[in-house]
Amino acid sequence: MRIVCLHTADSNTALFDAAARAAGFEALELTHVVRADLLAAAEQAGGLTEAIASQTREVLLTLTDNAHAVLLNCSTLSPSVNDALAAQAAPVPILRADAALAQRAVENGGKVVVLCTVSTTLEPTTRVFAEAAKHTTAEVKVQLVSGAWDRFRADNTAGYLSMIATAADAAYENGANVVAFAQTSMAGAAYLVKSGAKPLTTPAIALAAAVQAATLAA
Repeated sequence: MRIVCLHTADSNTALFDAAARAAGFEALELTHVVRADLLAAAEQAGGLTEAIASQTREVLLTLTDNAHAVLLNCSTLSPSVNDALAAQAAPVPILRADAALAQRAVENGGKVVVLCTVSTTLEPTTRVFAEAAKHTTAEVKVQLVSGAWDRFRADNTAGYLSMIATAADAAYENGANVVAFAQTSMAGAAYLVKSGAKPLTTPAIALAAAVQAATLAA
């Protein structure tokens, strides 16, 4: 089975490869395409515009060739996977990584805190988690870890992950039942959290959803 992942940061490819190995997906062939320019354009525009969404949809459709499923791994760009894309009749499933994360996070109800580090992610993340929580008893709160993205941009990975872990610990101490990290770049911070269960992260959850979708579509 071949799954093609569209990322907006080079560092995310290794996180997905590691998640595939940890999940035992030995027969899974992952192909990674990185388009950092799409996220950069959205950040410059203050959020996802229709022009950027349309460009993202075009890229996603080209990636369906020779794939069993395509996974969009950028929470800022994720709303590009919408009715307009569905209307173009993609030959294989095209999934949002953040939607898979949201479904998992809210399935058992409770107080769910979702942490983000990029401001352009706040609105789409809030929407996708609210939609997922509609038919559950989950109470969702989305929070920005202010200043963390500056550390990521400066290649200060240790500082970036430390800030995220601190925010997660605070969320647990304030009563969160579930903490989820909205962006793949945040995944490493899950191992630094001390005040509660390991936070939910995108790579393993999104890959499992993509494998399931591809299997059902076969």
